[in-house]
Parts: sequence; C-alpha cells; structure tokens
Amino acid sequence: MSLEWKIRRFDELSTKELYNLLQLRSEVFIVEQNCVYQDIDGKDQKALHLIGEYDSKIVAYARLFRAGDYFDEASIGRVVVGTNYRDKKWGHELMTQAICGVKDYFNTAKITISAQLYLQKFYESHGFVVTSETYLEDDIPHIQMKLTN
Repeated sequence: MSLEWKIRRFDELSTKELYNLLQLRSEVFIVEQNCVYQDIDGKDQKALHLIGEYDSKIVAYARLFRAGDYFDEASIGRVVVGTNYRDKKWGHELMTQAICGVKDYFNTAKITISAQLYLQKFYESHGFVVTSETYLEDDIPHIQMKLTN
C-alpha cells in the first residue's frame, strides 16, 4: 500500500485536483481544527503542489515555495494527511517527498517552516530545529523551524 506522488505548478493542476486538494485542506485545517481562517491566501499560484494519491484520491498534500515567496529561505506549508489515512504514517513519507522536492526544484536544503507546536517532534524527526519562541497563528500555537542540511 503506497502513495503515488506528483508535483504540479498551479497552472498544471486540473480543476478536479484543485477542488480535491482544497477540500482536504478545508477538512483538516478548518473543520477538524475548528479554525476559521483564510486558507485561500493568494499564495497557491506561487507554490509547487505536492500531491500524494491513494486509490485515485488525494490523501496527502503540501505546498513548496522557493526562497523569497513565503520566507527568506525555501518553505514547506499546508502539510496535511487526511484523517482516515494517518494510521499509515504517510506524514513521514510526505515530509520526505517535500524536502526532496524543495532540493530538486529549488536547489537548496535551507528550508523554513511555520509549524504547529504540537508537531515539533514530528518535524524534528526530519531534521528541523526550532528557531523561534511560540507564537499564535490563527489562534493556534506555532513555532518557526529550519532545516539547514
């Protein structure tokens, strides 16, 4: 049981892919986390979209940004695995694919993320280190983390 991975520029996404990835983001970041915020933030057009599909359904996703488009360094954001698929540990595969995608497409290993605080150990397991105090983003505690290797 494995995921099929693809990376798309915004203008390469099909209407169905865009709908499904926005549905996944809304399901997790807005409904599950009970957080009213503007998910469609005008940055999707700048991002590369990493999509993990299982049985023709988008179940894992992240946005990849080149340096300067989100943070000074390259960045990974909107990291999400669907609720019904988290027991498969695909979040780790997603982060591995995201880090490789940044390295391959943007030719850098310097990556900054804004991580939800409760996921600190998850991101540390992928080599990220905390570089800020805790701060609130959309009323959820976050920390900035960096990968430099």
